[in-house]
Amino acid sequence: MPTILVTNDDGVHAPGLLALKQALSAIAEVLVLAPERNWSASGHSKTMHKPLRVHEVTLADGTPAFSSSGGPTDCVALAAEGVLGKRPDLVVSGINNGYNMGSDITYSGTVACALEATIYGIPGIAISTAAAKRSPIDVALLHPMAGRYARLVVERVLAEGLPPDTLLNVNVPAVAPSNLKGIEITRQGKRRYKDELIKREDPYGQPYYWLGGLGVIDFPDDGTDVGAIANGFVSVTPIGLDYTRHGFLSTLAEWHLQPEHPSQDRDEESHV
Repeated sequence: MPTILVTNDDGVHAPGLLALKQALSAIAEVLVLAPERNWSASGHSKTMHKPLRVHEVTLADGTPAFSSSGGPTDCVALAAEGVLGKRPDLVVSGINNGYNMGSDITYSGTVACALEATIYGIPGIAISTAAAKRSPIDVALLHPMAGRYARLVVERVLAEGLPPDTLLNVNVPAVAPSNLKGIEITRQGKRRYKDELIKREDPYGQPYYWLGGLGVIDFPDDGTDVGAIANGFVSVTPIGLDYTRHGFLSTLAEWHLQPEHPSQDRDEESHV
């Protein structure tokens, strides 16, 4: 039986993590190691200059799990390096409280977990759905549905594998199960956040700031993750570690970025 690490960025006691763990327990040995607190929008951060602690905890269904004082990607690295006694065959992150589409993947701790797994050579999958406060349906229905689709994707990945340096980013729409239209294979779409800078003063008269979110603008283009969610489909997007814009390489080469007198630069360096 394969071993799956379940983790997230919402914290070890998040209801989405429990739903994911329960959905996958029928097909694998599931190990849970997740942050002890919420790390949403932490991106691909790493703890480098302080020790990490791991503690055993109990989930809401009474099953054991582990929490870490570190962030989401720390949890993946700890598990990959053997802190739980065995290296996982697959890492599944989620179920995130909020979609991770378009530019979200650059902020997302959920997607970062799958990225970290991929760096370690372990297949990684990120699972997200609507935030509970914004979901038009009860999360008691939404999370089990997302868990079922997570299990479907996981089963295929276990059977087929993933290409090197590739992860899957899965988003499940917040629609009634009877209205879900199926799965769409997508590319990364576009969404933009409208932020507001809020300035306040502390009791000592010193300024501090909040970056307040005024909402999100989605571009539901056909064939994208954003478009699939808008149309009631589960979105499955392959994401690669290679961020290079290959189509721009030849144009960039035509800029002739070499210095006009490289020998002069070498002469100056020799006199330093």
